[in-house]
Amino acid sequence: MKETPEMWAKGNSAKARQMWAEYQHQHDLSDRSGQTAGIDPRSGRIWFGESVRDIIAQRDAEGLTSPLFFERVGSKAYYRKGSGRGERGAQLQGVAVRV
Repeated sequence: MKETPEMWAKGNSAKARQMWAEYQHQHDLSDRSGQTAGIDPRSGRIWFGESVRDIIAQRDAEGLTSPLFFERVGSKAYYRKGSGRGERGAQLQGVAVRV
């Protein structure tokens, strides 16, 4: 049975960041550099894939609807925009998505 969608609760981002930091200390992620990690702050589960869409497809295939927090493995920011030639760039330290 498919779960009903949940809202992103206060504290979920901080909890997901803490879980991600602990996971990185306990696991060798060198072979996953550049991949996307999707973190479920409620269950503690972490999915890996090539993109946010890939991870959402994995989650959906399991009949889950939990909101996820995304990080890029080996990167300080999930997303960067700008050429670095005087343009203003955008950085997201982690991305929380409910789909």
